[in-house]
Amino acid sequence: MTGWQEFALALGAFMLSHLVPRIGGLRDRLIQAIGRRVYFALYGALSLALLAWVIVAAGRAPYVALWDQAAWTRWAPFLLTPFVFVLTTCGIGSPLPDSLGGSRKRTFDPGQPGFSAISRHPLLLALALWAGAHVLPNGDLAHVVLFGLFAAFPLLAIWAFDRRAMKTYSAQQLQSAPILSLRPLLNADWWRRNTRPVLIRTAIGLVLWAGALHLHGPVIGVWPFPN
Repeated sequence: MTGWQEFALALGAFMLSHLVPRIGGLRDRLIQAIGRRVYFALYGALSLALLAWVIVAAGRAPYVALWDQAAWTRWAPFLLTPFVFVLTTCGIGSPLPDSLGGSRKRTFDPGQPGFSAISRHPLLLALALWAGAHVLPNGDLAHVVLFGLFAAFPLLAIWAFDRRAMKTYSAQQLQSAPILSLRPLLNADWWRRNTRPVLIRTAIGLVLWAGALHLHGPVIGVWPFPN
């Protein structure tokens, strides 16, 4: 198997693993058969394994330069990745209208949207931001394809989630949970209601970012600090 063949196979397997469970209600039937916790534990492990394979396969693919890496491009992932981790930790388990990572046990209240007032799709935006930030310093064909698809995939998912959300929520209700807005950060009333959970989740996100930053070199093989 050549480097390009392995990369195509790994990338295809990763994409299909996210598409196939949604075909014909397969995911719902599996959840009913083995339980939600077991399903998502197995699915998460499979996704991480396939993601690792895709990253390794991209490194093994023949190097085809599209642009040279300029020193400043390494600042993009270095400065943007902390926001990726904060969006992720603030979004997981939140009462989102209809999005990846939202809690099914907590009801979305348009009158008190919590972190949803900043984004109703924080995890999807985090993935798009992470991938987009990594395109700039990785100007070879395999990594541009990899990170380009990883940036486009969550944007398509946002469109799909919003179509489904419109069946449950009105346009007026969804206005309280925009795709992205920084206005709540300037709102004293929003901070009064959400200071504690947002600060705790932000701190957790920054700690995880610091850990990932120091593991980047040993695990990925590339030192992330810009020159």
